[in-house]
Amino acid sequence: MPMDPRPPLFSSSKILDPESLLPVLERHKLQGEKIVFTNGCFDLLHAGHVEVLEQARSLGDILVVALNTDRSVATLKGPLRPIVPQANRARVMASLACVSYVTFFDSETPEDLIRRILPDVLVKGGDWSIDRIVGGRMVLERGGEVRSIPLVPDSSTTGLIERIIDRYSRDRG
Repeated sequence: MPMDPRPPLFSSSKILDPESLLPVLERHKLQGEKIVFTNGCFDLLHAGHVEVLEQARSLGDILVVALNTDRSVATLKGPLRPIVPQANRARVMASLACVSYVTFFDSETPEDLIRRILPDVLVKGGDWSIDRIVGGRMVLERGGEVRSIPLVPDSSTTGLIERIIDRYSRDRG
């Protein structure tokens, strides 16, 4: 049977648990590649997320995105979140060309994961001041960079959910 010439629609090779990701990142570091790390819920992926991710990727060679687990999102955002389950959020995130690897963390913050990965650049969206970015001090002490990337106006998951509810309720009202 001839091989299908089309590339697979999805490759799970980008989605790794932290234990599997660490040795992969060590190989990249040994090759002199710059590791960029960011994290978040990324519940409903929107243009604001994509802008931050693309800018983050431009700061290095490898972009690692750590997603909050479903339990972690519910703890941070409330019992009605996440809207999209973590496996689906990871699949969508991994489909982005700018994202090298996707992993998960189950705690309130990714501090332990950052300590283990020791990225060269730590990035968050502009709603985080550099002094409030979890893990920032540890990255700076190692000679790395911490960046806060400006947000796209009117682009947030909460705002998106509110607009959907408003429009749906007006339509049904």
